[in-house]
Formats: sequence, structure tokens, C-alpha cells
Amino acid sequence: MILDRKAKRYASPPLRRPLDKGADKPMTKIRKCITPDRHPRTPSVELPSGTVDTHVHVFEPKYPLDPARGYDPPPSTLDDLRHLHLTLGVDRVVLTQPSVYGTDNSAIVDSMSTLNTETPNRARAVIACGLDISDDELHTLDARGVRGVRLNTDNLGGMPIRMDEIPHLCDRIRPLGWHLEFLFPGADIVELMPIFTALTVPMSIGHFAYQSATNGIMTPGFKALLELARAGNTWIKISGANRVSHTDLPPYDDVTPMAHALLDAAPDRLMWGTDWPHPNKYEINPNDGDLVDAAYDWIADADLRQKIFATTPQAFYRF
Repeated sequence: MILDRKAKRYASPPLRRPLDKGADKPMTKIRKCITPDRHPRTPSVELPSGTVDTHVHVFEPKYPLDPARGYDPPPSTLDDLRHLHLTLGVDRVVLTQPSVYGTDNSAIVDSMSTLNTETPNRARAVIACGLDISDDELHTLDARGVRGVRLNTDNLGGMPIRMDEIPHLCDRIRPLGWHLEFLFPGADIVELMPIFTALTVPMSIGHFAYQSATNGIMTPGFKALLELARAGNTWIKISGANRVSHTDLPPYDDVTPMAHALLDAAPDRLMWGTDWPHPNKYEINPNDGDLVDAAYDWIADADLRQKIFATTPQAFYRF
């Protein structure tokens, strides 16, 4: 395996905001992200058959951005995504609503539909919505392949409801078998635990819940993540290693203890994703081939690789 082992840190700290503000957040300067690595390399390993990339976004120029967004993403099209997955050896994908589109899910739902027309059962999506969404619309989205709602307190435009409205949202989506996907600043996890443990639908958390690899696995935040993992209602994406690593570059060795701790705690509820095209980054972005190799290094057992890369996400997103 050939990996870039530079140790310089490239920091892009998350925006810290009050948990109870929902969509009513003050406007801040819109930052321009850097582009993803346009030349993903072929991993040094072969992904299991049926691998699902559980966390990607698309940014097609034809879709208008939300004025309340916190960043400007670079164009990252469906053709770019196809090229990435052909290079990596990925068979299926979950498109996740980025905050820059607010509750207009057209970009990801249209992309999902296009991929499923090309290859049946290839794509699923996780949208953003408010409580004003109709039951008819929810059922239509479910039939098209939507499987959950994203609540994002880490990025402007990503939180369309208040925290005290989450139980009502659960009531709306529970009959569909949907889940809630959360993204939040890592420091918030302990404060959010009462909300998480009271959920009446499954939940997923991406990017190691933004727990810093530098701080290790004995911090209150990471212990809270392990508690959620063991409780049985939380699925965790071992994605975004570059976001939690001290170096922000491969080989992501400091992320290994976190991955192993989660593997010990909940091997049946872990999933993998690229986080392509790595939005909200401003100095450096990873090569996705390096991220695949890092994840393979964490998971030595072939059966467990099959489970995390393919079997578990196929069941969770109902492919």
C-alpha cells in the first residue's frame, strides 16, 4: 500500500452553535470549499461484492443553493460520482442531503432516480424535511427509495426543525420504517444523549460522531458513542477518517483505536462510506482510494468486511 504519510495538520473546525436554534440561525459569511481530489486512485484492496457507499453528496450546478447555507460546494456531479465508484469498485450508494440545499431534496432524489433507472436497486437517499411535509409526499419519497431524514446541527441550513420537534418527526416517519441521521459537533454528543436514547426510530451517525482521534477512546464523548453503539438502536458510519484524524492525511493510524473499539462494541451496526466529495473542507481533501485502504486496515476479518461494506447497509437502507 502506498500512502502519503505527511503529518501536518489541516484544521477545519466545525461551526459551534446552540442546540435549540433549529433553522433560526444567524447568517454568516459563506465559505468556498476546495474541490475533491479529481483523480481517485484504485485501492490496493478489492471491495466485497455488493459494497454500499453509505455517504455521498452531489452538487450539480443546475440546482439552486439555499441562501442560508454556510459554504459554497464545488461542482461534483453524478458523472463524477459514477467515475469514483467505478474506480473504487462500489456497487451501491446512499445519497445524503447536504445542508447547502436546505429542504430542497431535488438534487439527491433526482440523482437517486437516475441511478435506479440505469441499474435497479442501485441507490437510496436520506433527505432533509420539516414537519410541514405531507404524508403523501413521504410515501412518494419512500417508494422512490428514500429511507431516512437527516438532522444536521453542524452546518448552517442543515437543521429544519427544533430539537423539541424530533419526537413529532419520529411519529411521522416511523410507519415508513425510516431512520434519523444525525450530524453534530463532536463536543455535543453528551448533551444530546437524552434525545438519542429517547428516539422511537433507529438512528445513524456519520464520521465517527466527529470524535477527535487525538483525544482517544477514553473521553466522555467517545464513551457516549460506544454506549449508543451497544444499546442497539444506533448504526455508525466509519466514514470521514480525515475529518477526525490529527493529520487530516493518510494513513489515519490515530483513527484505528476508535474503529477497533466500535468493532468490538457493535460489529453488526457499522457501515462504511466515502463522504465524497468531502464538502466543508478548505485546505486539503483526501484521495478516496486512501480512505478505502484505511478502512480495510481496520477490519482484518473477511466476513466482517462483507458485513460492514455490504450486508449491513443493504439491510439498513432496504436495498
